[in-house]
Amino acid sequence: MRLYAAVAVSGFRRHATYRVATAAGVFTNTVFGFILAYTFIALWDERPHLGGYDQGQALTFVWVGQALLAAVSLMGGGFEQELQERIRNGDIAVDLYRPADLQLWWLSADLGRAGFQLLGRGVVPLAAGALCFELTLPTAPLRWLLFLCAVTLAVVVGFALRYLMALGAFWLLDNAGVLMVGQLLSLFFSGMLLPLTVFPGTFGDVAQALPWAAVFQVPVDVLLGRYAGTGLAGALGFQAGWAALLLALGRLTQARATRKAVVQGG
Repeated sequence: MRLYAAVAVSGFRRHATYRVATAAGVFTNTVFGFILAYTFIALWDERPHLGGYDQGQALTFVWVGQALLAAVSLMGGGFEQELQERIRNGDIAVDLYRPADLQLWWLSADLGRAGFQLLGRGVVPLAAGALCFELTLPTAPLRWLLFLCAVTLAVVVGFALRYLMALGAFWLLDNAGVLMVGQLLSLFFSGMLLPLTVFPGTFGDVAQALPWAAVFQVPVDVLLGRYAGTGLAGALGFQAGWAALLLALGRLTQARATRKAVVQGG
């Protein structure tokens, strides 16, 4: 485990070196936060309790979203492009010969990346939103601790989804289309654009049962205190269940892909 802890620390330090990119990301997240906030204000003025949220909770949804956007890689930018390229050019063969588990290696690196992005690109936009709008943020330390647990599980679920998609490069000459579709599905079904509770009927129920809901909708609802008691345990269990299932699927897919790997291009 010391090896994977070192990989996580290395992932944190690696992304900490991109200071200009981090500053640009903070600026972009803050600007889009204001755009979305005023859009939500107009929408909630017409429908004050849309999706079961009041306006303060809806605005909190917006700004927590901007804080988590990079950490959970809703728009990509994580390890998947690098892994896809290593599969395409054959460098994956070197990775498979290392005395380390391939999936755990990339998961550890992604956890380190997410930790930096949460601090480096998450704190400032959320603080800006709290200064300019009346957000519904908790004051109890326990709520924040539960939120961090939910975010950690969200990062693992997001990793597992992207890992599965990146492994498609074993069978496809160009896996970029798969990753792009994955990003679109993630943005829509995570609740990033609108809370999933806004969607009506069966469609809304299905959307809330999909793994993308565990990446964003559930952590924000935990922060807002919409779960309590067994409901809270169920929400965290929902995330943990999807994480376990998707990681297992990733391991099975990896085993099948590497059993007879064909190096593309030579």
